[in-house]
Amino acid sequence: MNLTDSQLILAPMEGVLDHLMRELLTSLNPFDLCITEFIRVVDSLLPERVFHRLSPELMQGGQTSSGVPIRIQLLGQDSNWLAENAVRAIELGSNGIDLNFGCPAKTVNKNKGGAILLKSPETIYHIVNNVKNSLERSQIVSVKIRLGFENTTLFNEIVDAVVQANANLLTIHARTKSQGYRPPAYWDLIGQLPYHNKIDIVANGEIWSLADAKNCVAQAKTTHLMLGRGVLALPNLASVIKHDVAPMNWATLCILFKRYCELEQRGSKSFYFSSRLKQWLRYLKIQYPQAEQLFTVIKTLKDKEDIMSEIDVIH
Repeated sequence: MNLTDSQLILAPMEGVLDHLMRELLTSLNPFDLCITEFIRVVDSLLPERVFHRLSPELMQGGQTSSGVPIRIQLLGQDSNWLAENAVRAIELGSNGIDLNFGCPAKTVNKNKGGAILLKSPETIYHIVNNVKNSLERSQIVSVKIRLGFENTTLFNEIVDAVVQANANLLTIHARTKSQGYRPPAYWDLIGQLPYHNKIDIVANGEIWSLADAKNCVAQAKTTHLMLGRGVLALPNLASVIKHDVAPMNWATLCILFKRYCELEQRGSKSFYFSSRLKQWLRYLKIQYPQAEQLFTVIKTLKDKEDIMSEIDVIH
């Protein structure tokens, strides 16, 4: 199975895939689109600085330095305020709008945002419809969901709500909120949907390798894939999937760590380098045994120079 023509999207991962990581990963991979971490909308039109802080790419044409378009993701329950903020995001340069109905975080759900709305397909319809109608017809509105909240009983109804509201793209994380991130992902349920000819569907969840991607495409019946934890564990995963290149080796990854350090130093969050690298190593341990060793060595270190020296040793 050839996946050369697949559309690959870099997932939004709250507190993980920020603009620095987007910059790094899009320089390595043939991503077609990046979705930002969500902007929480409650009861106001947010100031421009909120959008710029989350996505500095808006100030460089709405794309990463590698030319990959950025799409702002909004999360909330008030359709009117979501629509107002969607208009602002587009005015600031976002390439369309993504709406989050999949976040499983308890704090978010407690405040009636994210996956909790999967319990109310009618609410999802009104939000998507209002946001879609607030924008020019040429603007893309994409939606991210899970299979359901506790179970999949409302899955078809949720998808129907998104389709009837005229969304352009639907990403489905192939697990319920209750299933969290526990394997497996139920890609086959995406493939059974009767809506593939009415909306572009993107499959998401448990794609760690080329074999996983091919299996997902076969079961979900879509060549559109969203990559999240998998590309953190294997930083050139999108290239592996789309162009069948070899997985990145450890020596190349060590060079990448230095590039990440340089980006952090230029960014506004340079003092986070040690904690962010340790966070990344937790994913890299899935594919690289050396990552476990490096994490053990640097887990108590905070100084960048000390950390980079240890990377050179394990390199």
